[in-house]
Amino acid sequence: MIETAKKNARGILVAIGSKSESDERLQEMMDELEFLSQTLQIEIQGKFTQKLEHPDPKTFVGKGKLEEINTFCKMEKVDVVVFDDDLSPSQLRNLERELKVKIYDRSLLILDIFLKRAKTAQAKTQVELARFQYLLPRLTRMWTHLERQRGGTGTRGGAGEKEIETDRRAIRDQINVLKKKLEKIEKQSQTQRKSRGGIVRVALVGYTNAGKSTLMKLMSKEKVYAKDELFATVDSTVRKVVLNNLPFLLSDTVGFIRKLPHSLIESFKSTLAEVMEADILLHVIDASNPSYEDHIRVVDETLGEIGAGEITTIKVFNKIDRLEEELTATGNGLSIKISAKTGGGIPELRALLTEEVKKVHMKIYPNYMHPEVY
Repeated sequence: MIETAKKNARGILVAIGSKSESDERLQEMMDELEFLSQTLQIEIQGKFTQKLEHPDPKTFVGKGKLEEINTFCKMEKVDVVVFDDDLSPSQLRNLERELKVKIYDRSLLILDIFLKRAKTAQAKTQVELARFQYLLPRLTRMWTHLERQRGGTGTRGGAGEKEIETDRRAIRDQINVLKKKLEKIEKQSQTQRKSRGGIVRVALVGYTNAGKSTLMKLMSKEKVYAKDELFATVDSTVRKVVLNNLPFLLSDTVGFIRKLPHSLIESFKSTLAEVMEADILLHVIDASNPSYEDHIRVVDETLGEIGAGEITTIKVFNKIDRLEEELTATGNGLSIKISAKTGGGIPELRALLTEEVKKVHMKIYPNYMHPEVY
């Protein structure tokens, strides 16, 4: 008998915090990192934290902590070590050399999850581009073992060129190809968005796993992939919704997360155009998460970064069925409390959204004489 089932990797988590960081905050960071790791079928065997004002420039953690991690890895036969921050090329190289296991930093972990989730040609292209942009600066140090010279007749680049230079050129070529491919896809997407003229656009935004896709399913009454997992949605989904005979377009978008890799935000700007060009945003918040206020801040900062910070926003506090006490702090502006799971608060959300859509119709589309609006 030959065992063909793929075994889950055995991993550990590593995070550092400043000396002023609370233990509760560090634990929250670890919990999120564990959830991310489990998405890639990494079984967590241990967690290591350290209070440092600045990461060690060579190995990220201090010498003593690294020895502790190394001993644990050997004893527990660990395959993967996951770091909660981005590692420099030299830190990555030193850690791989010292621990002799696969090293994930936060960006690579998220990129791999996105690669796993991407379904459309656009999303796959965006993730591939972000991965190559992540990899390029790491080649010069990660692959220093490629010391032999490549030369002679018929060899690309001529005599004396290092293999590393060929690899770097190949990746740059791939980046250029992917950028051109994305530009072509974006032009097609722009044409599609323009063809929707005369109708209000509403976009669902929020921290990953806040319940956006479940709410999309409820509002549009169509089958939409929704599951209790991080980044269940990577591709943008657009559905036409009619409330009280009033039509609008509702789009579900990729979830935001703390320390989202900049290369991902850049490459996903064409997908995030659904957010940037929306008339109304539904900011879905997991009210049952102890860190929900921090999640609100992360989403608001990301919206500001992509130029969507001034769009009319309704805060939708979801999962209130999980709360032991009633939620009282909802911040400023429009807000509503719902449970997408039980349907609680959904009629009120529909009524509020209908009123906001009507306002947009009258303000932005005065020539669009929809009889139900006036």
